Amino acid sequence: MLFPRRHAFDVSVAEAREIQERMRREVSEGPPLDLSGVRRVAGTDISYLRESRLALGVAVLMSFPELEPLETATAVLEVPFPYVPGLLSFRELPALLPALEALSTLPDLILADGQGVAHPRGFGLASHLGVLTSIPTIGCAKSRLLGEAEEPGTEKGDWTPLRYAGRTVGAALRTRRGVKPLYISVGHLIDLPSCLRAVLSCTRGFRLPEPQRRAHLEAEKLKREARARGDA
Repeated sequence: MLFPRRHAFDVSVAEAREIQERMRREVSEGPPLDLSGVRRVAGTDISYLRESRLALGVAVLMSFPELEPLETATAVLEVPFPYVPGLLSFRELPALLPALEALSTLPDLILADGQGVAHPRGFGLASHLGVLTSIPTIGCAKSRLLGEAEEPGTEKGDWTPLRYAGRTVGAALRTRRGVKPLYISVGHLIDLPSCLRAVLSCTRGFRLPEPQRRAHLEAEKLKREARARGDA
């Protein structure tokens, strides 16, 4: 299935920021998501072949709440945009969108390896992906881009608010005892409490939620295989 909405990604840095400023008005930080209605969840990730300027996008679809693997789809495209802090989505979405479109069934929820509204312009990768797909999307980042959060407690499920510019933009969430927290933020069409519940429901003994972890492993596998073929 092709998502009907698209815009150019091969744009200037100034144009990219203007797109973010315009599209962030469409982000919905709600309503609460009823997880009993979620049947399929997707994790996304990307790897780069920097020498050949290729991006390897991966979408892994899993059943929910069982988290049984259903399907994996990939896409390989030339990276059209330079690395610029705060503009990650312009590098990654050209490969992530076709990977999601290649799934035979679309997910009810997407976990993205990046920020949602916890972003300088309130429009990180997860929010950008959510607005373009009209699917509830969660930003599930391994590091903090901005704001301040106290260290959460040591147990799985402990969390503290991530605050920036006088408001809560996300949470530092402990997904496993003894590991660093993940930084969770609303992408689109979901509220923060639902984000936390969904991420914890997708976690199976690792730091990353299972759909995102599987996507990361597949992306790294693709990169190894490409280098073995001499594509890098």
